[in-house]
This record gives sequence, C-alpha cells and structure tokens, in this order.
Amino acid sequence: MVLGYFDAALPPVLTVESGDTVTLHSHPAGGRATLHPDPARHPADYLAALDALSPGLGPHFVTGPVHVRGAMPGDVLQVDILDLKFRMDWGFVAILPLLGTLPDEFEEYETIHPDIDAARGVAVLPWGTELPLDPFFGILATSPPPAWGKVTSPVPRRFGGNMDNKELKTGTTLYLPVFTEGAGFYAGDGHGVQGDGEVCITALETGLTGTFRLTLRKDLAFGWPFAETPTDLMAIGLHESLDEAMRQAVREMIRHVTARTGLTRNQAYMLCSLAGNLRITQTVDGNKGVHMLLPKSALPGAR
Repeated sequence: MVLGYFDAALPPVLTVESGDTVTLHSHPAGGRATLHPDPARHPADYLAALDALSPGLGPHFVTGPVHVRGAMPGDVLQVDILDLKFRMDWGFVAILPLLGTLPDEFEEYETIHPDIDAARGVAVLPWGTELPLDPFFGILATSPPPAWGKVTSPVPRRFGGNMDNKELKTGTTLYLPVFTEGAGFYAGDGHGVQGDGEVCITALETGLTGTFRLTLRKDLAFGWPFAETPTDLMAIGLHESLDEAMRQAVREMIRHVTARTGLTRNQAYMLCSLAGNLRITQTVDGNKGVHMLLPKSALPGAR
C-alpha cells in the first residue's frame, strides 16, 4: 500500500496467474484531518497506515501493485468486480479549500461523518437523511507507463486511477490497458455512495474490501479504460475539458460498437444518439470524467 501516487517501479505486493481472484483492502482518503471525532471508531490498521506512510503526491491510499504473470505492454487487464464489503461503520464527506466544482463559492470548510449501517444498507447523514449505500472503489488502475515516473493519485488517466465512476461496482467488468510487464493492478479510495459529478470533492469516503478476478486479455487492444455492466456497455472519457471528455466517451463507444457488430461507423454514431446515455462521472479530479452507457439489448448481432 502506498499513499498518493502510482509508480511502475514499485515492487509487486502479490504475483498471481491470469484468472486468479484477489482480495484487496483500502483505507479512506483524507488523512488525520478527516478522522471520526470518536477515537474508539478508528480502525487500528488505518491509524497504523497513517503513521507508517509518508504523505505522497495525493491523499489516496492505494493497495498494490498486483503482478499478473505474463502481462506485457499492449495487453488488456480484465477486472471482474466480484464483491465489495465495508470495513468501517462510518465515512466522511468534506468541503475542502480550493477544491470541488464551486471552489470560490464555499469557504466555510466542513467535514461530516455519516454512519454506515451495512445491515440496513443505508448511510445516515447528521441531519437525519438516509441514503441507500452503493459502494465502489474510486480508484482502479494498472501501473502507469514507466517513463511517467511517479504519477499523482488524484488525476485519472489512460491507466485508469481516480475515475470516481459509481458504475464500477459489484457485477461490473472493467478493462484497463497494460503499460508495464505484470500490469500492476491497484485499488483504493473506497466510497459508500456518490452522485454523478462528486461535486463537493468527496463521496462518502470510507474503507472497503474488494474481491476481483484478474484476467489477462491478449486478444484485445484498448487504449483507454472501458467497462460493461450486466446490462450496458460503458465508454469512459477523461480530459481536463468536460467537452473533450464527452467527445472521447462518444468516440470510444462508436469504436467499441463497430468492433462488436456489423454496424458502420455512421450507423454506430446514430445508435449512440438514439440509445446511448451520457453521464457526468466527476468534475473535480483535474481530468474530468464523462461516461456513456449503451444498453447491450440495443446491439444487433452482439458478440
């Protein structure tokens, strides 16, 4: 586990075969300033990690890298998200200086600590509102290209990272490009629930345990993260411009639709206009995110 960065030079914490299942734990982002006011609710391993790890280039604990034997640059790592469980009975939500979608409009900085009632499946906000829990890892990544060196954790890029995409939950399959030998899979930044946009800078930040099946795909050639849920294809756009992130998501969906069907590029573009749904993933991580969901049922002769 490291704090705040990715680096292709990091040694693997685990080496597995393609098709193996791994279970990874994560702590919430944020550090000591966001700890619960009741010290009795602080997990011992979270406090130990805060003591042991030097602050990095960002606020996120990331667990990994996991080395997948045989993975080489140009391959794709298929990540089946099999299970997500809460490790804590609380999380935090914060407004932080100069961050978020409206950084100049909110200067009364505040942190709240909603309770997580996993048995009932709800987060209880301080003012009484209960929201259904919908956990996911904000960070899922392969190692960045070696030439990039240490890469800060907040900004999502071609290797994935801090995408903060709430659709990347149990039952979803994520495909990540491989840039290093062994792929170097990471997970971190547990979230209990989040709206599309993550506008104030945080979701319900908490600790999660995730179980993933990691499969090496040498038959695919994806240059950007792509995903599919049980019902939809999901193209992911990442760019500092929301407009460009949107264009990338549309462009990637067209490419995947034409690859899976007999449709021409024109026909795929029209299908995206009729059945594709663009959503703002997040607007707060440097590179903003837009994803398009396209129902698999809309694909003719899908394969």
